Amino acid sequence: QVQLVESGGGLVQAGGSLRLSCAASVNIISINAMGWYRQAPGKQRELVATITSGGVTNDADSVKGRFTISRDNAKNTVYLQMNSLKPEDTAVYYCNAFVAGVRPGVAYEYWGQGTQVTVSS
Repeated sequence: QVQLVESGGGLVQAGGSLRLSCAASVNIISINAMGWYRQAPGKQRELVATITSGGVTNDADSVKGRFTISRDNAKNTVYLQMNSLKPEDTAVYYCNAFVAGVRPGVAYEYWGQGTQVTVSS
């Protein structure tokens, strides 16, 4: 089992910045990929950004150029730096971990409890 704890959410004005943190209970080099997802009221959970154990990143089109995902292996922590925030970024942000099993086609996913981000106009 992998436990994930998010922090850093809060209230910020449009155009401001915020950095989210996700602390894992295991060495994150053993996790194939980690990412951030978000869910606004009445909407489905959507991908924000991912980073593999090799450092390859991928960002959703809606956040490209504004958000940056990174990791600190020594601290077993993944970060999401959010700049130029917009009201439409308001959502609960969730940390995710993807772990491949020993058998082909077998994998496991873990989720944190989420942290609220609110961007005012």
